[in-house]
Amino acid sequence: MPAGRPTDYSQEIADQICERIADGESLRKICAEDDMPNKATVFRWLAAHEAFSDQYAHARDSQADTLFDDVLAIADQYDTLSEALNPDLIQRAKLRIDARKWMAGKLRPKKYGEKLELSGDADSPLQVVFKTVYDTDRD
Repeated sequence: MPAGRPTDYSQEIADQICERIADGESLRKICAEDDMPNKATVFRWLAAHEAFSDQYAHARDSQADTLFDDVLAIADQYDTLSEALNPDLIQRAKLRIDARKWMAGKLRPKKYGEKLELSGDADSPLQVVFKTVYDTDRD
């Protein structure tokens, strides 16, 4: 008889979850596997185990860095001229890049998010400027 999904907290499983998240996998994908707890169980573990919650937060920070690294890999993947001129491939790459940039910005807004700046002068008293931030020196 199969053991079924784990429901009791296990540091070994928590480590696996955090490692896979840091590598860029989604919690949904991880929890879809039969040998992993379901998402509700993971959320209960996060609420009940402070060390796991901290570990998970660090894994999400690392996930943002992984997603940002993916942006460069995706942008550099089309090396031949025929690939570079294929509008479908370029549009798909742009969508993949935009999704990763958005997610990295949500996971680590101080490092990868957009900043709102207000500025102005006598002729134009208020201007709203959005700047995308890629601050690789800040953590």
